[in-house]
Amino acid sequence: MNAVTPSTQAWQTAWVKALGLLLLVWAAIAALLQPTALSIVSIWERSETYAHGYVILPIALWLIWRDRHRLAAIETRPDARALIAVVLLLLLWLVSWAGGVLVAEQYALVGLWIAAVWALLGPKLVWAAAFPLFYLLLMVPNGEFLMQPLMDFTADFTVAAVRLVGLPVYREGTYFSLPSGDWSVVETCSGIRYILASLTLGLLYAYLTYRTLWKRIAFAVASIVVPVIANGLRATMIVLIAHYSDMKLALGIDHYIYGWVWFGIVMLAMFWVGLIWREDGPNPGPERSPPPPPSTPRPAWGMAVVLVLVTALAPVWQRILATPAPAVTLAAPPAVQGWQVTETPFNDWLPRWVGMDAKLVQHYAKGVDRVLLFVAYYGQQRQDSELINSQNLMVEQEHARWQNVGQRVRQITLDGVPYRILEARLRTPAGERILAWQWNRVLGRNDLHPWLIKMELAVEKVFGGRDDGAAFVIAAPYEDQPAEAERVLRAYLTEMGAGLTTVVP
Repeated sequence: MNAVTPSTQAWQTAWVKALGLLLLVWAAIAALLQPTALSIVSIWERSETYAHGYVILPIALWLIWRDRHRLAAIETRPDARALIAVVLLLLLWLVSWAGGVLVAEQYALVGLWIAAVWALLGPKLVWAAAFPLFYLLLMVPNGEFLMQPLMDFTADFTVAAVRLVGLPVYREGTYFSLPSGDWSVVETCSGIRYILASLTLGLLYAYLTYRTLWKRIAFAVASIVVPVIANGLRATMIVLIAHYSDMKLALGIDHYIYGWVWFGIVMLAMFWVGLIWREDGPNPGPERSPPPPPSTPRPAWGMAVVLVLVTALAPVWQRILATPAPAVTLAAPPAVQGWQVTETPFNDWLPRWVGMDAKLVQHYAKGVDRVLLFVAYYGQQRQDSELINSQNLMVEQEHARWQNVGQRVRQITLDGVPYRILEARLRTPAGERILAWQWNRVLGRNDLHPWLIKMELAVEKVFGGRDDGAAFVIAAPYEDQPAEAERVLRAYLTEMGAGLTTVVP
């Protein structure tokens, strides 16, 4: 047992005050950027994919407490250089808000917490506690952008594996058919839940089990790659079990039970293999408590006040910029060169765009050719009402009728006008088929680069410019080959393209 001397007691009291001030600053940052902080928690609450976010802060705090004696021996002092990082993070937060990039807002908030440690306690402590501090970034619910690539990989893996065992498969996009039944790889089959859970556990396991940097990095990479492959094997096993049981097994709740049991087996096997290269380090127990450093930490009240005041500038500027979106009425382009407006749609399909300030749906006909024109206009970019949004889709997952059986980005030029378009092929089980082209019009030009558009519109808004934009979708039906509809769409754009530039203000 270690005796507590007056100097040790004063040192411990000083640490309590310094850490108490840090927690107050963290709370102030979260309060000033309250919508962002609440958005993190709300996503944890509604999505099982990101429910692991609840445990990240407790784990990080436990890691710091576990290593408290080594960290407490580090000399600390306020560092004004951290204010540069704070300003940059606040600028990121403001631009992300202006562009409606919620995930970047959330990363900026967590980054401000880390920068606050640097500002109040200095870079040496940040370096010494780098893993627990940067582990906090896992609180941010991120990963939706991986869903489509993961769905494509799972479909590729499953179809290839099923063909390898000799079963015939017909595939369109992420939909495929066996003689025993039809299958589709949807978002819940992407494996994103397994990957995020594996990464969260894998990083922690690597930090606690290894001391060598390359081993930690190798295990972290394995915690991403292994569940991706394991998810392909899981999907293959489910399809084969259902096929060989005459579609009686692996179709209901057992579909998900098999998945989580398989994931548990894979994780246990990965941790067991990882133990082969285990590197045991010193046990940071109380008996290793070091003597107090030459200087004890002092609450940096002045730096804390500056931090809070600088942070408060961002929401103030946000309120200045947050003006109501203007009311706009979209004007349908006039029918020219034989095209006529028709009130009869060729079917019931419409694109799924959300949060627009104005919408235009118009149908055109020329002889037997039919075209749908859909325009979604956003007068001001804001959360859940933005031109570039993952919820803006040609057709939503598990739609009652329509399926997206393949899409790609294309570059076409018509009469010297370039169009970078997203082309999608849609179908119904009854055999109806559509070819749809989509592009965006921002800052007077046609464009499809999502992150470039996000960044440009956000910067325009922060500095008082226009940040409006519109999504254009044209679509035509076909019976056998998409080339039939492509001919119609090319003719429509060539003959009606000039009028499309007048639809939005």
